[in-house]
Amino acid sequence: MGKFGIGEILIILAIVLLLFGGKKIPELMKGLGQGMKEFKDASKGENKPEDKKEA
Repeated sequence: MGKFGIGEILIILAIVLLLFGGKKIPELMKGLGQGMKEFKDASKGENKPEDKKEA
C-alpha cells in the first residue's frame, strides 16, 4: 500500500458522507476530537479532575 493521495481521501470522505449523512458528521468529528484530546492528555500523564455538577 502506498501513500494516500487527494483522490483516495475524497473517495473516503464521500463514502463516510453516504454512510452517516450530513447531520451526523459534526457529531462524529466532535466525538473523535474529544477522544484524541483525552488520549493525548492520558499519554502525557495529565489528570484533570472531572467537573461534578451539584444537584
